[in-house]
Amino acid sequence: MIAGLTRIVGDVAVAEDLAQDAFVAALERWPESGIPDKPGAWLMATAKRRGIDALRRRVTLKRKRELIARELEILQQLDQPDLAARVEDVQDDVLRLIFMTCHPVLSGQARVALTLRLLGGLSTPEIARAFLVSEGTVAQRIVRAKRTLGEARVPFEVPGRDELAERLSAVLEVIYLVFNEGYAASAGAHWIRPALCKDALRLGRILAALMPREPEVHGLLALMELQASRLRARVGPHGEPVLLADQDRARWDHLLVQRGLDGLRRAEKLSGALGPYTLQAAIAACHARARSVEETDWPRIVALYDALAALIGSPVVELNRAVAVTMAFGPESGLELVDSLAEEPALRGYHLLPSVRGDVLVRLGRLAEAREEFERAADLCDNQRERELLLARAVACGAHGSP
Repeated sequence: MIAGLTRIVGDVAVAEDLAQDAFVAALERWPESGIPDKPGAWLMATAKRRGIDALRRRVTLKRKRELIARELEILQQLDQPDLAARVEDVQDDVLRLIFMTCHPVLSGQARVALTLRLLGGLSTPEIARAFLVSEGTVAQRIVRAKRTLGEARVPFEVPGRDELAERLSAVLEVIYLVFNEGYAASAGAHWIRPALCKDALRLGRILAALMPREPEVHGLLALMELQASRLRARVGPHGEPVLLADQDRARWDHLLVQRGLDGLRRAEKLSGALGPYTLQAAIAACHARARSVEETDWPRIVALYDALAALIGSPVVELNRAVAVTMAFGPESGLELVDSLAEEPALRGYHLLPSVRGDVLVRLGRLAEAREEFERAADLCDNQRERELLLARAVACGAHGSP
């Protein structure tokens, strides 16, 4: 409804208000009159009538020739009886709304908040709880985002071919960010937030259905499905984190694994050179296909990280590559790579750098040093569950090493 109304009125904030008014009217009337045969059509018709009333009031107040001409044009569109009848129209509108809420004119935080509000279906309190900020902060971000879109006159459209790559990248980044926050929460009392993963998967599936020829869309969806397949095994009975090496792979969701592998094949078939999300999906697929950590194809994972590092040049990717090198070629090689990242500005304050170093040191038998690294990682970590895990690993090193 919001997508269809935005196409008509050209303002996402007005469209959301009209949709909300229609839902309020339904809550008031349906308990007495009963649910209509076509509730969606009833809601859209009610929203259209409210829109006509609102636009007529604006015409009466403003009296400007340009505005009157525009609003009369909108009124004509609103009066069309079958405006939202075709599935193709609804699909097109949703796709336009995705690109609108993820427009580069908005900040990253604003894109996430607005996308979750309008497309993920989350309320303002739910978004605030998900990202551990106040409801007022989220509400302000959403209001500012709508105002920015209006003031910038962002068109309600899928960008042209010359803009598509940049804009699609912003859309995928928002969905990826939402999923990552659910898969490994950056702060708070829970290590995972499955609801956020579910919302990101929903958005990814919508996008894949609307843009079936875009390989990176399928690559991101495959990555999320493969990662989400492990969610049940990533926590113990009391919510404690369970690392990959200790997970019961029988608890992985093998339907999601299969969907992820199918999506990866689709992305690879559509793409000449693999993009960053497809490469990450290929890495996740190596884990999904292995029956144990020992049977994992670590040399292939190293090669995939080589390709990913060459493509995006991220220090976090280099750190993940160091883990793979440790598993494939031994902890001495891995430690050398980890130590080469010690002065990387982007990793200062990043708790996983000392955490990875501690893990490599454990494999080398240097337990006293490993304990210090795990303690340092715990000090830098904002997630309560992960901090408890790191401190437990530090204690374990102390129990087996010299004090």
